[in-house]
Amino acid sequence: MPIVIPKELPAVEILNQENIFVMNDIRAVEQDIRPLKIIILNLMPNKIETETQLLRLLGNTPLQTEITLLKTATYKSKHTSEDHLESFYKTFDEIKKHTFDGLIITGAPIETMPFEEVSYWDELTKIMDFSKTNVTSTLHICWGSQAGLYYHHGIQKYEQKKKTFGVFEHELFNKTNPLLRGFDDEAYIPHSRYTTVLKKDIDKIDELELLLYSEDSGVCLVASKDRKHVFMSGHLEYDTNSLKKEYVRDVKKGLDIEIPKNYFKDNDPKQKVKVKWRSSAHLLFANWLNYFVYQETPFELK
Repeated sequence: MPIVIPKELPAVEILNQENIFVMNDIRAVEQDIRPLKIIILNLMPNKIETETQLLRLLGNTPLQTEITLLKTATYKSKHTSEDHLESFYKTFDEIKKHTFDGLIITGAPIETMPFEEVSYWDELTKIMDFSKTNVTSTLHICWGSQAGLYYHHGIQKYEQKKKTFGVFEHELFNKTNPLLRGFDDEAYIPHSRYTTVLKKDIDKIDELELLLYSEDSGVCLVASKDRKHVFMSGHLEYDTNSLKKEYVRDVKKGLDIEIPKNYFKDNDPKQKVKVKWRSSAHLLFANWLNYFVYQETPFELK
């Protein structure tokens, strides 16, 4: 089944070219189907790129999903046009009286800042508080996962000596958890971050279960046992060239950045990227939508 999005959204043309089933909102109302209502709180600078990445994964499942794009009211994006934001995004005040099946909170390039110093932290805490009662399940990504673990469980993030950057191999800690159904014994996931959370802090919280861990990149996937919250420190949504673009950008800035690990063929930036995470990305998002959202949500949202 398709994702339901406005037909003018830039992602539509890209996804159609990739043979992802997209249905515009006009056609969707003609079908007698109750789609899953999913909010995407997009905190990334290049919002159109992030929209497309997430919609690609949400649109490749048997479940029909209706997408609402959410922006912060307390911070104005500098990298996405105001016309795009006004046309396709809502603010929390516009949706706070409604209920939703799922919520995705993206990462943001502010990870070294203390949470309380982030300009939209108060607004984000209201949204995360809203998710406790008005959302069936929330998927937190990268900085969004650190923010969620801090807000919901008081787990601190720690700055690292160097950036965790590349595609890392992860061990499955519980193969019976529905989020990991269909996964191979090892999962490769892109990471790009300067901060981390510690396994020992996760282990102290009875309500949390560690699902994916890497000796090189640390904690990757954590889920609450009631399936209300999923925290993923990696970027399974990333395109083939996402890490490459970050690497080239940082080199041009003169930053002391290492070549992303296990990413380029023979670890040579002049060669092609080796994509190892795509199947895991589609599996994780499909499993989250099915087992943590669709199977848990009521037929009629109230």
